[in-house]
Amino acid sequence: MARVVVDPITRIEGHLKIEAEVTNGVISDAWSSGTMARGIEKMLTGRDPRDATYVTERLCGVCFGSHGWASAIAVEKAQGTKKLPELARLLRNLILGACWLHDKPLHFYHLSALDYLDLAVLTNYQGTDPNLLQIKELLRTNQAGPLLPRYTPDEYCVKDLDLVAHCVQSYLTALKMQAVAKKMAAIFCGKQPHQSSIVPGGVTQLPNAEQRGAFKSLLDQVANFIKNVYVADVVLLGTGPLLGLAKSDVGVGYQNFLCYGGFPEDDTGENFLLPAGAIVNGSLVETSPAAIEQKITEAVTYSWYLDTDGGHPYNEGQNFTLDKPDAYSFLKAPRYDGNPMEVGPLARLMVAIARQNSHSAVKTLTDLVAQGVKPGAVARHAARALEALMIVDGMYRWLDKLESRIAQGDRTIHDTAHWEPPASGRGYGLVEAPRGSLGHWAIISQKVLANYSMVVSTTWNASPRDAAGQVGPIEKALIGCPVPDLNNPINIVRVVRSFDPCIACAVHLIHPTSNRVVRIELNGSTAL
Repeated sequence: MARVVVDPITRIEGHLKIEAEVTNGVISDAWSSGTMARGIEKMLTGRDPRDATYVTERLCGVCFGSHGWASAIAVEKAQGTKKLPELARLLRNLILGACWLHDKPLHFYHLSALDYLDLAVLTNYQGTDPNLLQIKELLRTNQAGPLLPRYTPDEYCVKDLDLVAHCVQSYLTALKMQAVAKKMAAIFCGKQPHQSSIVPGGVTQLPNAEQRGAFKSLLDQVANFIKNVYVADVVLLGTGPLLGLAKSDVGVGYQNFLCYGGFPEDDTGENFLLPAGAIVNGSLVETSPAAIEQKITEAVTYSWYLDTDGGHPYNEGQNFTLDKPDAYSFLKAPRYDGNPMEVGPLARLMVAIARQNSHSAVKTLTDLVAQGVKPGAVARHAARALEALMIVDGMYRWLDKLESRIAQGDRTIHDTAHWEPPASGRGYGLVEAPRGSLGHWAIISQKVLANYSMVVSTTWNASPRDAAGQVGPIEKALIGCPVPDLNNPINIVRVVRSFDPCIACAVHLIHPTSNRVVRIELNGSTAL
């Protein structure tokens, strides 16, 4: 028996440490440790509730809009808002949809694809593409950051020169598409990152005809890339060279899946583009976001917090302690009705399958599962790409509705009756972020925030053990994962990155004068 430590896990957002106990070449136990404290909730105590939207967005430069949306909903509920203007709902969906279309290709190409490609074969490239020729030279001189350093390629790494060259070309195109998607979102929300339009009660800007046309033109570009490059590449790899990995148990966890509901289609709180639901032990047990919210708790038995164990987020505090016996993470352990739950694209599409959603993307994943693809590391990438197709279709439909409402003379984008915070109240905001289910809980007293709690997507997935000793979803997904070479734990990072963890902005280590990427040996394994 041996222990492998990967600290930090790179090519994710934030600081995450994974420890794995390996017995006979297979992980027998695992610990997921968030090594940064999140103090934003404490900063909000005593502030005007309307500040929460802007403050919580500073958690992240990728998921900022999702935090702003969840915060706005929480304050709206505390204020007693029953219904948003139709234009506000449509514009929020479009703003966040653009953010999602930026995030998904970024994760696949720039954070995860390098776990599946043997880039060394590009040193044999004989074509004329100037970008590939430049990369070939950088590889030859060991200067190909950020493509290096990386783990040693294994049996699941693609070694076909033409396919690797194609994927690297897609990698470079995806960089350009990120800028297009960011620009698209900024047209409707003022700036990116950290948008300025979503506020309690609605949005602050009604885009004019020129802005709407520009948004549509950029959406056409991103949609073309999503459909003809991104999804095509994921399907090509997943049903080709990675099919064996896709049909293996690598990365398969509890198979408990949770979705709060993503992108509302109306004001009922029940109808979403990405349907709400909770699946426990293979059975769909709940479909109402309001009912799901009541069963959410956070355990802190193994977390560096002093708070009461197993409380509802309304009642949870942010009091840290580093002297707690057996604690190993700054992440709490969220649970739904006592169950660890996986959140994110795979969870959302598994819920969509259970709810018999008719979109073609859901059918594609259903067919893959029927063909033996398991809900593990590769399936998460497939679900993330297929979900992008649902969002593209939704965005065109919301744009059409926006144009129709404006043509009918609708100009209402904000409920002006709710600018002032209530004397007291409480509210929660549940949304879906790119990485999974996201919730904010606000308690208002004397017109200021008395307590504020957030249960973010990665807190669900990367949580530590709870009071019952149940491991978190990433820990569960790692158990049983093969690690035949302790000095090359590539399957550990494949599984972790398939969840697309987001904890905080990462710090990259470089040589202070040459900008050379530093390679660090930690307990026999390499942090890359």
